[in-house]
Amino acid sequence: MRVLNGVHQIKSPGPGSGSWSTNVYVIEGGDGHIVVDSGWDSQESLWALQEGMKGANLKLRDIKKVVITHIHPDHYGLSSKIKQICGAQVAIHRIDAGFISLRYKDFADLLQKIEELLRRNGVPQDELPQLKEASLWMNKYVTPDSPDIMLEDGDVISNDSFEFEVLWTPGHSPGHICLYEKDRKFIITGDHVLYETTPHIGFNPLSGENPLGDYVSSLKKLESLKVHFILPGHGPVFNALGLRIAKILQHHEDRKRAIMKSLRTGLQTAYAIAQQIPWMANGGNIAFRDLPDWDKRMAVTETIAHLKLLIEEGSVSNVDMDGASLYIAKD
Repeated sequence: MRVLNGVHQIKSPGPGSGSWSTNVYVIEGGDGHIVVDSGWDSQESLWALQEGMKGANLKLRDIKKVVITHIHPDHYGLSSKIKQICGAQVAIHRIDAGFISLRYKDFADLLQKIEELLRRNGVPQDELPQLKEASLWMNKYVTPDSPDIMLEDGDVISNDSFEFEVLWTPGHSPGHICLYEKDRKFIITGDHVLYETTPHIGFNPLSGENPLGDYVSSLKKLESLKVHFILPGHGPVFNALGLRIAKILQHHEDRKRAIMKSLRTGLQTAYAIAQQIPWMANGGNIAFRDLPDWDKRMAVTETIAHLKLLIEEGSVSNVDMDGASLYIAKD
């Protein structure tokens, strides 16, 4: 589907029968095409890319660069296959590139650290195995490989028709980037700014010490950009970037208030706090206990991320007691 002159959006399906898809963008250029994000490494995703390009009268062999906004499997998974097919160069921010092996090849140490993080934050022993391994199924839909180009904030990516500035926007992942086309006034935002949902910002062994603080700073970095169209990694293309950023920031303020309310009863673990917060799934509210394992783990790590920011802001204190990490509101 053409979303702008020279810019095509392809809906890359997720594994299985779910309705969740990743937006893959193909940017036409006189010096070859740029693909932004790739979808999962699956036959369905590859077929969607091939058919989408055929429908736009474009050829796979003309892809010269694959730019990855971040290394989560639904954005990075198919990039190596695209490189094998057409010889394109794969470009990823330096920080996320450094996590490829830890996340997708030698991940035993990462799993151990995730288990310890969940245990310290109150996850019961009988739930630990399921939550620790909740994301392992995703690895079979990724072909990990080192990138050809390491990106940094401020780099320029061009194909003789479009020129993108790389904007480093850590939060959803430490090396997340957006691509800003200043002359055409549009931005490709990956999972940094979405229209239909608030991106997951969780604390984990690879997230950095204050991922939500990083995310809020990254959002504010985009507020003053002159942008007519926002092309996100999921959901519809939209406009009014400033309004959407304000709504996302308000969501996080509401979530912080809910956490502070839960802390009125005294010391609590992140797991206990997460049980008291309303969560969203399939377009509606759902109790924490009814969340699937992966969503439950994301809920706990999101809660920890909020607590880390509240500690940074001086509203919450952290206490280690008998191997558990406990939180309390400051007076």
